[in-house]
Amino acid sequence: VQLQASGGGLVQPGGSLRLSCSASRSIFSINAMGWYRQAPGKQRELVATFTGSRNTYYSDSAKGRFTISRDNAKNMVYLQMNSLKPEDTAVYYCKGVISGAAYWGQGTQVTVSS
Repeated sequence: VQLQASGGGLVQPGGSLRLSCSASRSIFSINAMGWYRQAPGKQRELVATFTGSRNTYYSDSAKGRFTISRDNAKNMVYLQMNSLKPEDTAVYYCKGVISGAAYWGQGTQVTVSS
């Protein structure tokens, strides 16, 4: 499966962005689709993920500000990010799991700066 992340960019603090992840196959067949991020000099960390077809999990830093959603018909997963902070600056990756194997998108840069 191929995952393609898009939607990153430069945004001012307090602004919003919506990231999109397109999958090359039906996301019904992909488990644990979610978003991770990696800031310079830091380890990749979980931001938000589906834990089932509908259940979701958010990191503490994402709770209340980010929302993960999916469009099964379009094979898309989204991350709506509101109230962005400079510390949200990172490369954001989408990830899916099939038969225990993890598949990663190429990443999209999010920069939060005034």
